[in-house]
Amino acid sequence: MARYIAKNMVAADLADECLVQLAYCIGLVDPVSVMVNTYGTGKRADGELASLVRKVFPLSPKGMIDHLQLRRPIFRKSSTYGHFGREDVDFTWEHVDAIDELRAKSSLTAIST
Repeated sequence: MARYIAKNMVAADLADECLVQLAYCIGLVDPVSVMVNTYGTGKRADGELASLVRKVFPLSPKGMIDHLQLRRPIFRKSSTYGHFGREDVDFTWEHVDAIDELRAKSSLTAIST
């Protein structure tokens, strides 16, 4: 999910580079930490972008599974040549489909937590 989020942030032109880190605790639905590091290339402060991530993307385990459609039997194809950087339509984590929502919500004057 972090790769998917970072790709969408860059595609939405919110940063030239982006690292997203999600931290979870057993028994809690939402992540205990969402960290965004744009290495100084962000159009907004990294903390504001982290708040934006929480607003736009489903970060619960169920939300991620449903959003990326991970219950489909597609993983045999990822057993060769890896599962990152592929343009296969079944690899939903490579899609950049949240651009419009990111741009719309980032254009707000203040992104509150």
